[in-house]
Amino acid sequence: MGIRVSGPVVRYLVDAAIIAAAAWAQLQIGRGVLAWALPRVPAQRARTLRFGLAALWLAMAVGFVLGYHGLARWVPLPRSIAAWIHGAVYLWAFSSTGAWCVYALWKRLVRADTADRFDPARRRALRATGGVLASAPFVLTGFGTFIQRTDFRVREVDLPVPDLPDDLRGLRLVQISDIHLSPYLSEAEFARAVDAANGLRPDLALVTGDLISSAGDPLDACLRQVARLRATAGILGCMGNHEIYAAAEDHAAGLGRSLGIEFLRGSSRPLRFGKAVLNVAGVDYQRASLRPRYLESAEKLVRAGAVNVLLSHNPDVYPVAAAKGFQVVLAGHTHGGQVQVEILNQSLNVARFITPFVYGLYRDAGAAAYVTRGIGTIGMPARIGAPPEIALLRLVRA
Repeated sequence: MGIRVSGPVVRYLVDAAIIAAAAWAQLQIGRGVLAWALPRVPAQRARTLRFGLAALWLAMAVGFVLGYHGLARWVPLPRSIAAWIHGAVYLWAFSSTGAWCVYALWKRLVRADTADRFDPARRRALRATGGVLASAPFVLTGFGTFIQRTDFRVREVDLPVPDLPDDLRGLRLVQISDIHLSPYLSEAEFARAVDAANGLRPDLALVTGDLISSAGDPLDACLRQVARLRATAGILGCMGNHEIYAAAEDHAAGLGRSLGIEFLRGSSRPLRFGKAVLNVAGVDYQRASLRPRYLESAEKLVRAGAVNVLLSHNPDVYPVAAAKGFQVVLAGHTHGGQVQVEILNQSLNVARFITPFVYGLYRDAGAAAYVTRGIGTIGMPARIGAPPEIALLRLVRA
């Protein structure tokens, strides 16, 4: 039997690997800059250059610290400034590390290609090509930050349900998740996503957690926008891990209720459509560190004779939910990886270290799950290869 490491441990290991890779790359970049500049600049400018590199590394250290809620509270900075310092550091770390890796690999290839011959024109062409390739991570990051981050797309999916009653066939569920209304996503930008969702004319609107990123983010504004969703059967939701981090679960549930949004916190809501019943249940965020206790007692939320849908921010509960009798699981949390790279027909992203259910439709014999990429971003204000989405799910018979 394989050993499965808990989610928080995986997160810290992944974070440690990212920070170590970024630190190594910054060291190599700094050494390269100094090796090129020191023979060419006066002593005073050399000292300024060294000071600038040291300041950059200090800023990066602060930016990484700001990514941890427990540590960030000790840094006396306004929320918006702290968020953008953290985001800028991650953008630079991602771009520069990628550029350095491309440059180092290309340099090795050039050396191997020109080891036994010297052709100045060929060497210049190879170096120019290497420069273009090394700039690609910066271009990609810029695209993910300024274009793809708010390129909200509608994803229409047929959700297969075994023995689906006729009165539930074609039922339209709109799912919005991982909004993260914060300095990385404005209320006006989120309003565009809400407008797009309303244009789909859904029968039911569902919100699967992470309304905001941290304490101090505009939770009330987010809920006001969520309340604008228009669906004939109303708006239901569940809580995400960032509501826990922000200690905002009770406030979100209370204000949501007053605005017509019902957050299901270990509860269910049966909805009748004709002669059929869609039983929607929801749970608060299921911590990966408590994996053996996923969905404890959730079988009590299953309603006999109904189609049972579970809203769970964490998609990792899918197999447990299926075993407990839920035919459908709707989740988010992973952002579809947020930064995803395709290599040899394989999708590479850090979310794969957390759960096998990263994005899209999953099926087994008795249940289906849909994991949406969601709306917002966390950590780095960019989406690369995983654009934000509004999911429109149509119930069909399996």
